[in-house]
Amino acid sequence: MNRKQLIIPLTCMLAALALMFVPFDSTKVHAESQETAKSIGLHKERQTAIELLDEQTDFKRFTYDSGLHFEYPDAVRGIYVTGPSAGGSRFERLLKLVDETDLNAMVIDVKEDHGNLTFKPEEGSPYEDIAVNYINDPRAMLEVLEEKGIYPIARIVVFKDSVLAKSRPELSFKENGNVWVNRKGEAFVNPYMKEVWEYNVDIAKKAAELGFKEVQFDYVRFPEGFERYADQLEFGTGDYSDFEHGGVKRRVEAVTDFVKYAKEELDYYDVDVSVDIFGYAADVVETPGIGQNFLKISENVDVISSMIYPSHWTNNYFGIPFPDKEPYRLVTEYAKVENELLAQLEDRRPISRPWIQDFDAPWLYSGATFRYGKAEVEAQIKALNENGINEFLLWNPGNTYTENVDYTPTMK
Repeated sequence: MNRKQLIIPLTCMLAALALMFVPFDSTKVHAESQETAKSIGLHKERQTAIELLDEQTDFKRFTYDSGLHFEYPDAVRGIYVTGPSAGGSRFERLLKLVDETDLNAMVIDVKEDHGNLTFKPEEGSPYEDIAVNYINDPRAMLEVLEEKGIYPIARIVVFKDSVLAKSRPELSFKENGNVWVNRKGEAFVNPYMKEVWEYNVDIAKKAAELGFKEVQFDYVRFPEGFERYADQLEFGTGDYSDFEHGGVKRRVEAVTDFVKYAKEELDYYDVDVSVDIFGYAADVVETPGIGQNFLKISENVDVISSMIYPSHWTNNYFGIPFPDKEPYRLVTEYAKVENELLAQLEDRRPISRPWIQDFDAPWLYSGATFRYGKAEVEAQIKALNENGINEFLLWNPGNTYTENVDYTPTMK
Protein backbone atom coordinates (compact mmCIF):
# COMPACT_ATOMS: atom_id res chain seq x y z
CA MET A 1 0.00 0.00 0.00
CA ASN A 2 1.50 3.38 -1.02
CA ARG A 3 1.33 6.50 1.09
CA LYS A 4 -1.60 7.97 -0.86
CA GLN A 5 -3.62 4.82 -0.36
CA LEU A 6 -2.94 4.98 3.40
CA ILE A 7 -3.94 8.64 3.78
CA ILE A 8 -7.36 8.30 2.13
CA PRO A 9 -8.79 5.64 4.49
CA LEU A 10 -7.35 7.43 7.53
CA THR A 11 -9.04 10.64 6.45
CA CYS A 12 -12.36 8.84 6.02
CA MET A 13 -12.04 7.25 9.45
CA LEU A 14 -11.38 10.61 11.12
CA ALA A 15 -14.33 12.19 9.33
CA ALA A 16 -16.58 9.33 10.40
CA LEU A 17 -15.47 9.67 14.00
CA ALA A 18 -16.17 13.39 13.95
CA LEU A 19 -19.67 12.80 12.63
CA MET A 20 -20.40 10.27 15.40
CA PHE A 21 -20.24 13.07 17.95
CA VAL A 22 -22.52 15.48 16.13
CA PRO A 23 -26.33 15.04 16.62
CA PHE A 24 -28.02 15.04 13.24
CA ASP A 25 -31.60 14.55 14.40
CA SER A 26 -33.07 17.96 13.71
CA THR A 27 -36.08 17.18 15.91
CA LYS A 28 -33.78 17.34 18.94
CA VAL A 29 -32.52 20.80 18.21
CA HIS A 30 -33.97 23.73 20.14
CA ALA A 31 -33.44 26.99 18.26
CA GLU A 32 -33.88 30.44 19.81
CA SER A 33 -35.95 31.63 16.88
CA GLN A 34 -37.96 30.25 14.01
CA GLU A 35 -35.40 31.54 11.55
CA THR A 36 -32.57 29.80 13.39
CA ALA A 37 -34.63 26.61 13.45
CA LYS A 38 -35.01 26.69 9.67
CA SER A 39 -31.26 26.95 9.18
CA ILE A 40 -30.50 23.89 11.26
CA GLY A 41 -30.80 20.43 9.77
CA LEU A 42 -28.87 17.94 7.74
CA HIS A 43 -25.75 19.28 6.09
CA LYS A 44 -26.06 20.43 2.50
CA GLU A 45 -23.70 19.79 -0.36
CA ARG A 46 -20.11 20.08 0.81
CA GLN A 47 -20.77 21.78 4.13
CA THR A 48 -19.33 19.91 7.07
CA ALA A 49 -21.33 19.17 10.21
CA ILE A 50 -19.00 21.36 12.26
CA GLU A 51 -19.80 24.37 10.09
CA LEU A 52 -23.48 23.93 10.87
CA LEU A 53 -23.06 24.37 14.62
CA ASP A 54 -24.17 27.79 15.86
CA GLU A 55 -22.98 28.96 19.27
CA GLN A 56 -26.52 30.18 20.03
CA THR A 57 -28.08 26.80 19.31
CA ASP A 58 -29.40 25.22 22.49
CA PHE A 59 -29.09 21.44 22.19
CA LYS A 60 -31.22 19.33 24.48
CA ARG A 61 -29.08 18.34 27.43
CA PHE A 62 -28.73 14.81 28.73
CA THR A 63 -31.02 14.38 31.73
CA TYR A 64 -32.04 11.68 34.16
CA ASP A 65 -35.05 9.57 33.17
CA SER A 66 -36.94 8.02 36.08
CA GLY A 67 -39.05 5.91 33.72
CA LEU A 68 -42.22 7.71 34.77
CA HIS A 69 -43.73 10.39 32.59
CA PHE A 70 -46.03 13.20 33.62
CA GLU A 71 -47.41 16.03 31.50
CA TYR A 72 -47.38 19.48 33.08
CA PRO A 73 -51.05 20.43 33.58
CA ASP A 74 -52.72 23.41 31.90
CA ALA A 75 -52.33 25.01 35.35
CA VAL A 76 -51.33 23.24 38.56
CA ARG A 77 -54.21 23.04 41.04
CA GLY A 78 -53.00 20.90 43.90
CA ILE A 79 -53.47 19.68 47.45
CA TYR A 80 -51.06 18.97 50.27
CA VAL A 81 -50.64 15.29 51.28
CA THR A 82 -48.79 14.15 54.40
CA GLY A 83 -46.71 10.97 54.55
CA PRO A 84 -49.31 9.11 56.65
CA SER A 85 -52.05 10.15 54.19
CA ALA A 86 -50.01 9.12 51.17
CA GLY A 87 -49.26 5.73 52.69
CA GLY A 88 -52.59 5.09 54.38
CA SER A 89 -56.28 4.62 53.68
CA ARG A 90 -56.89 8.36 53.23
CA PHE A 91 -54.90 8.24 49.98
CA GLU A 92 -57.78 6.60 48.12
CA ARG A 93 -60.14 9.40 49.17
CA LEU A 94 -57.63 12.03 48.08
CA LEU A 95 -57.16 10.30 44.73
CA LYS A 96 -60.92 10.31 44.27
CA LEU A 97 -61.09 14.03 45.13
CA VAL A 98 -58.47 14.93 42.53
CA ASP A 99 -59.83 12.49 39.97
CA GLU A 100 -63.38 13.83 40.13
CA THR A 101 -62.64 17.56 40.22
CA ASP A 102 -60.50 20.11 38.40
CA LEU A 103 -57.65 19.45 40.79
CA ASN A 104 -54.63 17.80 39.14
CA ALA A 105 -51.63 17.73 41.48
CA MET A 106 -50.42 16.52 44.86
CA VAL A 107 -47.67 17.97 47.04
CA ILE A 108 -46.47 14.95 49.02
CA ASP A 109 -44.19 15.04 52.05
CA VAL A 110 -40.85 13.38 51.32
CA LYS A 111 -38.99 15.00 54.22
CA GLU A 112 -41.51 16.20 56.75
CA ASP A 113 -41.61 18.92 59.39
CA HIS A 114 -39.64 17.05 62.05
CA GLY A 115 -36.91 16.05 59.61
CA ASN A 116 -37.93 12.46 58.95
CA LEU A 117 -37.96 10.82 55.55
CA THR A 118 -41.47 9.48 54.89
CA PHE A 119 -40.33 6.19 53.33
CA LYS A 120 -37.55 3.67 53.88
CA PRO A 121 -34.65 4.19 51.47
CA GLU A 122 -32.41 1.39 50.23
CA GLU A 123 -30.43 -0.53 52.85
CA GLY A 124 -27.19 1.23 53.71
CA SER A 125 -28.51 4.68 52.75
CA PRO A 126 -27.18 7.51 54.94
CA TYR A 127 -30.84 8.48 55.43
CA GLU A 128 -31.93 5.09 56.73
CA ASP A 129 -31.88 6.24 60.35
CA ILE A 130 -34.16 9.24 59.76
CA ALA A 131 -36.79 7.30 57.83
CA VAL A 132 -40.29 6.50 59.04
CA ASN A 133 -42.05 4.04 56.78
CA TYR A 134 -45.26 5.99 56.20
CA ILE A 135 -45.18 5.29 52.46
CA ASN A 136 -44.37 1.62 52.05
CA ASP A 137 -43.75 1.76 48.30
CA PRO A 138 -43.29 5.31 46.98
CA ARG A 139 -42.56 4.11 43.46
CA ALA A 140 -45.85 2.21 43.30
CA MET A 141 -47.62 5.32 44.61
CA LEU A 142 -46.07 7.41 41.83
CA GLU A 143 -47.08 4.83 39.24
CA VAL A 144 -50.70 5.25 40.38
CA LEU A 145 -50.36 9.02 39.97
CA GLU A 146 -48.85 8.51 36.52
CA GLU A 147 -51.77 6.30 35.50
CA LYS A 148 -54.27 8.93 36.67
CA GLY A 149 -52.37 11.89 35.24
CA ILE A 150 -51.83 13.53 38.64
CA TYR A 151 -48.76 15.77 38.75
CA PRO A 152 -46.45 14.78 41.67
CA ILE A 153 -44.54 17.35 43.73
CA ALA A 154 -42.11 16.31 46.49
CA ARG A 155 -42.18 18.56 49.56
CA ILE A 156 -38.90 18.78 51.43
CA VAL A 157 -38.72 20.75 54.68
CA VAL A 158 -35.20 22.17 54.76
CA PHE A 159 -33.97 24.20 57.74
CA LYS A 160 -36.64 23.26 60.29
CA ASP A 161 -35.21 19.90 61.26
CA SER A 162 -35.31 18.67 64.86
CA VAL A 163 -33.97 15.25 63.87
CA LEU A 164 -30.77 16.55 62.28
CA ALA A 165 -30.31 19.29 64.88
CA LYS A 166 -30.36 16.79 67.73
CA SER A 167 -28.12 14.25 66.02
CA ARG A 168 -25.67 16.89 64.79
CA PRO A 169 -25.83 19.82 67.25
CA GLU A 170 -22.87 21.50 65.55
CA LEU A 171 -25.13 22.09 62.52
CA SER A 172 -27.81 23.77 64.61
CA PHE A 173 -28.24 26.81 66.84
CA LYS A 174 -27.32 26.35 70.48
CA GLU A 175 -28.20 28.14 73.68
CA ASN A 176 -26.07 27.53 76.77
CA GLY A 177 -24.55 24.51 75.04
CA ASN A 178 -27.91 22.86 74.20
CA VAL A 179 -29.80 22.73 70.91
CA TRP A 180 -32.07 25.77 70.80
CA VAL A 181 -35.79 25.21 70.19
CA ASN A 182 -38.58 27.69 69.57
CA ARG A 183 -41.76 28.02 71.61
CA LYS A 184 -43.26 25.05 69.77
CA GLY A 185 -40.29 22.86 70.69
CA GLU A 186 -38.97 22.85 67.11
CA ALA A 187 -35.26 22.97 66.31
CA PHE A 188 -33.69 24.48 63.21
CA VAL A 189 -30.45 23.70 61.45
CA ASN A 190 -28.09 26.42 60.29
CA PRO A 191 -28.52 27.82 56.75
CA TYR A 192 -24.89 29.00 56.80
CA MET A 193 -23.70 25.38 56.88
CA LYS A 194 -23.22 23.97 53.38
CA GLU A 195 -23.27 20.44 54.74
CA VAL A 196 -26.93 21.08 55.53
CA TRP A 197 -27.50 22.22 51.94
CA GLU A 198 -25.98 19.00 50.58
CA TYR A 199 -27.97 16.86 53.02
CA ASN A 200 -31.29 18.25 51.79
CA VAL A 201 -30.44 18.43 48.10
CA ASP A 202 -29.34 14.79 48.16
CA ILE A 203 -32.81 13.91 49.45
CA ALA A 204 -34.28 16.00 46.62
CA LYS A 205 -32.24 13.98 44.13
CA LYS A 206 -33.64 10.76 45.54
CA ALA A 207 -37.16 12.14 45.11
CA ALA A 208 -36.38 12.93 41.47
CA GLU A 209 -34.97 9.45 40.94
CA LEU A 210 -38.21 7.99 42.30
CA GLY A 211 -40.15 9.90 39.64
CA PHE A 212 -41.36 13.16 41.21
CA LYS A 213 -41.51 15.90 38.57
CA GLU A 214 -40.99 18.81 40.93
CA VAL A 215 -39.18 19.41 44.20
CA GLN A 216 -40.72 21.96 46.53
CA PHE A 217 -38.48 23.27 49.31
CA ASP A 218 -40.25 24.54 52.43
CA TYR A 219 -38.83 26.32 55.47
CA VAL A 220 -36.07 27.82 53.35
CA ARG A 221 -35.30 30.32 56.06
CA PHE A 222 -33.92 31.09 59.49
CA PRO A 223 -36.26 30.75 62.51
CA GLU A 224 -38.92 33.43 62.89
CA GLY A 225 -37.78 36.37 65.00
CA PHE A 226 -34.14 35.40 64.56
CA GLU A 227 -33.06 39.04 64.49
CA ARG A 228 -34.20 39.42 68.12
CA TYR A 229 -32.24 36.55 69.66
CA ALA A 230 -29.38 35.80 67.26
CA ASP A 231 -26.91 37.45 69.64
CA GLN A 232 -27.93 35.04 72.41
CA LEU A 233 -27.30 31.91 70.35
CA GLU A 234 -24.14 30.02 69.45
CA PHE A 235 -23.70 29.08 65.80
CA GLY A 236 -21.14 29.13 63.02
CA THR A 237 -21.31 31.23 59.89
CA GLY A 238 -19.20 28.99 57.64
CA ASP A 239 -18.16 30.63 54.38
CA TYR A 240 -20.12 33.74 55.38
CA SER A 241 -17.82 34.66 58.28
CA ASP A 242 -16.18 37.44 56.29
CA PHE A 243 -19.35 38.70 54.64
CA GLU A 244 -19.01 42.47 54.50
CA HIS A 245 -22.62 43.35 55.33
CA GLY A 246 -24.59 42.93 58.54
CA GLY A 247 -26.78 40.14 59.83
CA VAL A 248 -29.89 40.74 57.69
CA LYS A 249 -28.04 40.81 54.36
CA ARG A 250 -25.83 37.90 55.38
CA ARG A 251 -28.90 35.81 56.16
CA VAL A 252 -30.49 36.77 52.84
CA GLU A 253 -27.29 35.85 51.02
CA ALA A 254 -27.12 32.39 52.62
CA VAL A 255 -30.77 31.57 51.94
CA THR A 256 -30.56 32.79 48.34
CA ASP A 257 -27.32 30.89 47.77
CA PHE A 258 -28.96 27.68 48.98
CA VAL A 259 -31.75 28.13 46.43
CA LYS A 260 -29.22 28.73 43.63
CA TYR A 261 -27.24 25.67 44.68
CA ALA A 262 -30.33 23.45 44.77
CA LYS A 263 -31.46 24.61 41.34
CA GLU A 264 -28.05 23.93 39.80
CA GLU A 265 -27.67 20.52 41.45
CA LEU A 266 -31.12 19.37 40.30
CA ASP A 267 -30.72 20.53 36.70
CA TYR A 268 -29.57 17.09 35.54
CA TYR A 269 -32.75 15.50 36.94
CA ASP A 270 -35.04 17.57 34.70
CA VAL A 271 -37.34 18.54 37.58
CA ASP A 272 -38.85 21.91 38.37
CA VAL A 273 -37.72 23.57 41.58
CA SER A 274 -40.16 25.53 43.73
CA VAL A 275 -39.83 27.32 47.05
CA ASP A 276 -42.44 28.17 49.66
CA ILE A 277 -42.11 31.70 51.00
CA PHE A 278 -43.92 33.86 53.54
CA GLY A 279 -46.54 36.05 51.90
CA TYR A 280 -45.36 39.20 53.65
CA ALA A 281 -41.91 38.74 52.08
CA ALA A 282 -43.41 40.22 48.91
CA ASP A 283 -44.34 43.39 50.80
CA VAL A 284 -40.97 44.17 52.39
CA VAL A 285 -37.54 44.70 50.85
CA GLU A 286 -36.01 41.96 52.95
CA THR A 287 -37.40 39.99 55.87
CA PRO A 288 -35.22 41.07 58.81
CA GLY A 289 -34.94 37.76 60.63
CA ILE A 290 -35.71 34.83 58.38
CA GLY A 291 -33.49 35.81 55.45
CA GLN A 292 -36.04 35.70 52.62
CA ASN A 293 -35.81 38.19 49.77
CA PHE A 294 -38.80 37.62 47.50
CA LEU A 295 -37.18 38.72 44.24
CA LYS A 296 -33.84 37.03 44.84
CA ILE A 297 -35.49 33.70 45.57
CA SER A 298 -38.00 34.09 42.73
CA GLU A 299 -35.37 34.63 40.05
CA ASN A 300 -33.70 31.34 41.00
CA VAL A 301 -36.70 29.00 40.89
CA ASP A 302 -39.20 27.67 38.38
CA VAL A 303 -42.15 28.21 40.73
CA ILE A 304 -42.66 30.56 43.68
CA SER A 305 -45.32 29.57 46.22
CA SER A 306 -46.25 32.33 48.62
CA MET A 307 -48.17 31.21 51.68
CA ILE A 308 -50.99 33.75 51.61
CA TYR A 309 -53.46 32.18 54.03
CA PRO A 310 -55.76 35.03 55.16
CA SER A 311 -55.45 33.80 58.76
CA HIS A 312 -51.70 34.47 58.74
CA TRP A 313 -51.89 38.23 58.18
CA THR A 314 -52.14 40.68 61.06
CA ASN A 315 -55.24 42.81 61.47
CA ASN A 316 -55.33 45.89 59.23
CA TYR A 317 -52.74 44.53 56.80
CA PHE A 318 -53.54 45.97 53.35
CA GLY A 319 -56.12 48.06 55.24
CA ILE A 320 -58.25 44.98 55.97
CA PRO A 321 -59.54 45.00 59.58
CA PHE A 322 -59.66 41.18 60.00
CA PRO A 323 -58.05 39.41 56.99
CA ASP A 324 -59.24 35.92 57.98
CA LYS A 325 -62.83 37.07 57.44
CA GLU A 326 -62.17 38.61 54.02
CA PRO A 327 -60.36 36.00 51.91
CA TYR A 328 -61.28 37.53 48.55
CA ARG A 329 -60.07 40.99 49.47
CA LEU A 330 -56.87 39.75 51.11
CA VAL A 331 -55.85 37.61 48.14
CA THR A 332 -56.71 40.39 45.70
CA GLU A 333 -54.50 42.90 47.51
CA TYR A 334 -51.66 40.43 47.80
CA ALA A 335 -51.85 39.50 44.11
CA LYS A 336 -51.47 43.14 43.09
CA VAL A 337 -48.25 43.44 45.10
CA GLU A 338 -46.82 40.17 43.80
CA ASN A 339 -47.62 40.91 40.16
CA GLU A 340 -45.87 44.26 40.36
CA LEU A 341 -42.78 42.64 41.89
CA LEU A 342 -42.53 39.68 39.52
CA ALA A 343 -42.90 41.97 36.50
CA GLN A 344 -39.44 43.29 37.36
CA LEU A 345 -37.93 39.88 36.57
CA GLU A 346 -39.16 39.90 32.96
CA ASP A 347 -37.93 36.68 31.27
CA ARG A 348 -36.63 35.34 34.62
CA ARG A 349 -40.13 35.45 36.08
CA PRO A 350 -41.19 32.14 37.68
CA ILE A 351 -44.67 30.66 37.74
CA SER A 352 -46.71 31.99 40.65
CA ARG A 353 -48.48 29.23 42.54
CA PRO A 354 -49.63 30.46 45.98
CA TRP A 355 -50.71 28.34 48.90
CA ILE A 356 -54.28 29.19 49.91
CA GLN A 357 -56.36 28.36 52.95
CA ASP A 358 -58.75 25.43 53.36
CA PHE A 359 -58.79 25.29 57.17
CA ASP A 360 -60.23 27.17 60.13
CA ALA A 361 -58.11 29.37 62.43
CA PRO A 362 -59.64 29.03 65.92
CA TRP A 363 -56.57 30.61 67.58
CA LEU A 364 -57.69 33.98 66.18
CA TYR A 365 -61.03 33.95 67.99
CA SER A 366 -62.17 34.07 71.59
CA GLY A 367 -65.70 33.11 70.60
CA ALA A 368 -67.07 31.31 67.58
CA THR A 369 -64.53 30.64 64.84
CA PHE A 370 -65.07 31.97 61.34
CA ARG A 371 -65.45 28.82 59.25
CA TYR A 372 -63.79 28.18 55.91
CA GLY A 373 -65.93 26.31 53.42
CA LYS A 374 -66.85 26.27 49.75
CA ALA A 375 -67.45 30.03 49.46
CA GLU A 376 -64.18 31.01 51.17
CA VAL A 377 -62.01 28.62 49.14
CA GLU A 378 -63.63 29.67 45.87
CA ALA A 379 -63.24 33.36 46.82
CA GLN A 380 -59.45 32.93 47.08
CA ILE A 381 -59.22 31.10 43.75
CA LYS A 382 -61.41 33.71 42.06
CA ALA A 383 -59.22 36.54 43.38
CA LEU A 384 -56.09 34.83 42.04
CA ASN A 385 -57.63 34.14 38.64
CA GLU A 386 -58.88 37.70 38.26
CA ASN A 387 -55.32 38.88 38.78
CA GLY A 388 -53.82 36.54 36.20
CA ILE A 389 -52.66 33.85 38.64
CA ASN A 390 -54.06 30.50 37.52
CA GLU A 391 -52.15 28.07 39.73
CA PHE A 392 -52.67 27.38 43.43
CA LEU A 393 -52.14 24.83 46.18
CA LEU A 394 -54.60 24.06 48.97
CA TRP A 395 -53.32 23.65 52.50
CA ASN A 396 -55.13 21.66 55.13
CA PRO A 397 -52.76 20.11 57.69
CA GLY A 398 -55.00 17.08 58.20
CA ASN A 399 -55.70 16.69 54.47
CA THR A 400 -59.46 17.06 55.00
CA TYR A 401 -60.55 19.27 52.13
CA THR A 402 -63.84 21.10 51.63
CA GLU A 403 -66.31 19.23 49.45
CA ASN A 404 -68.08 20.46 46.30
CA VAL A 405 -65.65 23.30 45.64
CA ASP A 406 -65.46 24.72 42.12
CA TYR A 407 -61.70 24.88 41.55
CA THR A 408 -62.03 26.80 38.27
CA PRO A 409 -64.69 29.40 39.19
CA THR A 410 -63.71 31.93 36.52
CA MET A 411 -63.48 29.44 33.67
CA LYS A 412 -67.15 28.52 33.42
